[in-house]
Amino acid sequence: MRPDPWGSPAPRRSDSFVRRLLWLALVVAALMVLWQWLPVLQARWLAPAAAPAVERTVTPRGDLAADERATIELFEKARDSVVFISTARVVRDAWTRNAWEVPRGNGSGFIWDDAGHVVTNYHVIEGASSATVRLADGRDYRAALVGASPAHDIAVLRIGVGFKRPPPVPIGTSRDLKVGQKVFAIGNPFGLDWTLTTGIVSALDRTLDADSGRPPIEHLIQTDAAINPGNSGGPLLDSAGRLIGINTAIYSPSGASAGIGFAVPVDTVARVVPQLIQHGRYVRPALGIEVDETLNQRLAAATGVEGVYVLRVQPRGAAEQAGLQGVRMTPEGLMPGDVIVAVEGKPVHSPGQLLVRLDDFRVGDTVRLSVRRGEQTREVTVALQPGV
Repeated sequence: MRPDPWGSPAPRRSDSFVRRLLWLALVVAALMVLWQWLPVLQARWLAPAAAPAVERTVTPRGDLAADERATIELFEKARDSVVFISTARVVRDAWTRNAWEVPRGNGSGFIWDDAGHVVTNYHVIEGASSATVRLADGRDYRAALVGASPAHDIAVLRIGVGFKRPPPVPIGTSRDLKVGQKVFAIGNPFGLDWTLTTGIVSALDRTLDADSGRPPIEHLIQTDAAINPGNSGGPLLDSAGRLIGINTAIYSPSGASAGIGFAVPVDTVARVVPQLIQHGRYVRPALGIEVDETLNQRLAAATGVEGVYVLRVQPRGAAEQAGLQGVRMTPEGLMPGDVIVAVEGKPVHSPGQLLVRLDDFRVGDTVRLSVRRGEQTREVTVALQPGV
């Protein structure tokens, strides 16, 4: 029988496959949408039937370790003795001559005594026209400059606290420090007030060259306690909470802490600060001689003798009374003066180093000098006089 040419055509197999594929895609898409919305549907319709949330219990910590308790106690006792120092400088308009103050920088300091004296680094207040001291309880006081010793990077300020005076920091010693013992630094790095960092004494008797032709700062304590800009002037404490130094500088190519910090030892601080309070300046112990750094270098190179060449002794000064001689004219011609080659057995090679050696003593102390005259070297005892 022949097919009816007017009847419907039979469905093709390819059309059926496409329909099944479309239905499968729709089902997969529906399942994906359902999966995305499942958490929302659960929260809306299944939450009332869900079990209540169970709170986590806190695990008991137990007692703090002994060294943690000691560090916390040290900080809490010392915190009130540490201050935040902000400085400003005067800026003057060249045309109108109007003047105003702009912020200069921040630093740290500590209470020295009950009279309101605050000790800090000289470079914290150098170039400033005013300084404000903030106590740990938030009170601010305008500070007055009492005295400064740039050679030691030490300055003393004073504030007038009428009530609730903060306690002075306990004073320790630095001559008996040992490499490896714990140290604690408190200060205001980058303006982050009252920050505690810890470390050890990394080395002792370090020397740091000063700027502006000043003699180097010697006997510095090296520590790995984190010291950053803003820590300057703050106290370095031992494990008993006693002051053993003033945080003064860091060694870092980037300007941030690299684990090498330096502190002025408290033995130097205890010698310098009372003079700054009493005289407004540091009175150096001196021999009463005149020297010249440039000429000293030339003479040492010409003669091959390293030491401090005495050009002149002050009349009735300590050196003259001890028998030292400067350059003098004789019938035979110009005679060189004495050469100081050591102080208490420690060699000196320049006038700057001689100042540093003498700075270990006080005015009135007697020191032993090794003096070369001609080809002979002899020992001379000198009672130190006030320097100018």
